[in-house]
Amino acid sequence: MIRTQRFLARLLLLAAAAAPLAAGAAPVTVKMATLVPDGTSWSRILQELRERWAKDSNGEVKLIIYPGGTQGDDRDVVRKMRLGSLSAGLLTSVGVADIDPTVFALQVPMLYRSQEEVDYVLQKMLPRIEQSLAAKGFVLLSFVDGGWIHFFTKSPVRVPDDLKPLKLFAWAGDNEAVEIWKKAGFNPVPLPSTEISTALQTGLVSAVPAPTTGAVLLQWYNHAKNMTDVNWSLLLGAIIVKKDIWEKVAPELRPKLLEGAREAGRKFREDMRRSSTSDVEAMKKRGLNVVSVDAQAEGLWRQAAESAYSRIRGGVVPADAFDEAQKHLQEYRKAHPK
Repeated sequence: MIRTQRFLARLLLLAAAAAPLAAGAAPVTVKMATLVPDGTSWSRILQELRERWAKDSNGEVKLIIYPGGTQGDDRDVVRKMRLGSLSAGLLTSVGVADIDPTVFALQVPMLYRSQEEVDYVLQKMLPRIEQSLAAKGFVLLSFVDGGWIHFFTKSPVRVPDDLKPLKLFAWAGDNEAVEIWKKAGFNPVPLPSTEISTALQTGLVSAVPAPTTGAVLLQWYNHAKNMTDVNWSLLLGAIIVKKDIWEKVAPELRPKLLEGAREAGRKFREDMRRSSTSDVEAMKKRGLNVVSVDAQAEGLWRQAAESAYSRIRGGVVPADAFDEAQKHLQEYRKAHPK
């Protein structure tokens, strides 16, 4: 009996000693990197997310944000996430595709004609993308989009032949896409995205495919004062976190944090869609020349893009993902005829 009492007393002492340790346990720290510059509307959305996570978790989750490409471009961020020095990123589709290229099915050039078409196909393919990322150790918290990609160039570009002599920025490491550009007669220059501004200033590149929001935030239009008015593809991005870090968060807190990330994604989309027209007007006031594209010229861009689909399918985009996106797109168009 005495031994039993002593044993119980020791258990109580151990429990009492452990309680303060649990209460004072360090918060889960999520280190997130992004190309989004500090001081912009997008960086403020990320700061709001940081504050919301702190509030919703009662201080148990601490979000640290590294803006403006200080941790490198998207591929650097993904590499550091794999190594463990970073745990999350607001990535463009290039970074997401470095984990799983299925996302590129949503960015096939000239395939989609409206944001609604992209939204529909994305929602249909979302479970597949989430599962694929999870299998590779990542959790998708929210998709974002940055607007339609246009060509910002040093000399006016109206049709594809005007673009071919120019030195066109291409993402370093995206070797298949670079080869597709070359085979189509263009002159891609692979570089990290963090070097675009310097490359434009020095003449290393003379053309950059970018959405209007990106051109404004990163001031690329100051060195590439012509914008081709053709919707090449919709730039997608995502907020992604390492699975092992996410699983350190208490299970009852994860739904709140997930909803906070999704709300941030909605704010990104709303901000982009609201500002896309005003961004162009603001750049025009500062010297941007918008190069109009009529139906005939748009047809040439579409022809140039479609001629590369056989190489994009199975090269840049997994063949089954390419086919699935096409199937969902046709479903949407059948239900929404012009």
